[in-house]
Formats: sequence, C-alpha cells, structure tokens
Amino acid sequence: MKVVDILRVKGGTLFTVTPEEPLGQAVETMAGRDIGSLVVMEHGELVGMLTFREVIQAIVKNGGSTGATIVRSVMDDHPLTCTPDTEVDEVRRMMLGRHARYMPVLNGRTLMGVISFYDVAKAVVDGQDFENRMLKAYIRDWPVEEPAPEDQPKH
Repeated sequence: MKVVDILRVKGGTLFTVTPEEPLGQAVETMAGRDIGSLVVMEHGELVGMLTFREVIQAIVKNGGSTGATIVRSVMDDHPLTCTPDTEVDEVRRMMLGRHARYMPVLNGRTLMGVISFYDVAKAVVDGQDFENRMLKAYIRDWPVEEPAPEDQPKH
C-alpha cells in the first residue's frame, strides 16, 4: 500500500499557515478545525510544520500564553516528508524513528496533503481486516476433497 491510497480515502483538505502569522491565530485555527497540525507555506512552497508539540513547547516557554510569538519562531523547519509513491511501511518506520505524528506529502515541490500517524495506523488495520476477510472467505469456500480409496472406512 502506498501513501496515495491513504490520500485517496482521506481527501485533499489542507490547512496552511504562513510563517509570519501570529501563533495565537494558528492555535485558533487548529482548535476550531480540530486538527493537530498546520502546514507552513511561503511563496507557494512548504517551509515547515506546526504541530501541537511545537505549540505546547512555545506556550510553556512563554509562561502559558502565545504572546507575540510568530509561527516561524516555533515551527519545525525541517519536517519529514514523503511522496505519494512512498510505501506505507516506510512511512511508518520514518514516523516512528522521528516521533513524528504528521507528514506532508510532496509530489516534487507540490504539496499533495498531510498524513497523520492515525491515518497510517488506520490504513494498516483496514488492510489487515480486508486480508483476514478474504482469507476466511477462501477457507470457507475451500473445496471438500473426497478421501482416497485407501482412506475410506471398510465395512
């Protein structure tokens, strides 16, 4: 299974922010949309990711508020990325290795979407469920073999 399969199911809704946007405004967007990340875009290109991890660290550092903080000062400016053709197993390894919960999907320099660790886990579980159903159907429809003459009971 590839990332493109996840994006196909998930849809293409993207929420972005600019690096110069006030952090408080970005947090309002995240809370209002019930999302855990925003892609940071500048001049049509991905320049970073803002996740609840960076937000919480910034709020703690600033004594409990966002203050005058701007997104650029707290965003991850080197986020993990993948392509639509990246295998889901590879994405899972990458995300686990960096403790990343969100990963932008780029086709060249074009942002195609963002996948979350939840999306990856759901795809894996759904794939396993489908495989289990197919195996059970195959076993249920297994042809009954007639016993060989030497295996038949003698009267």
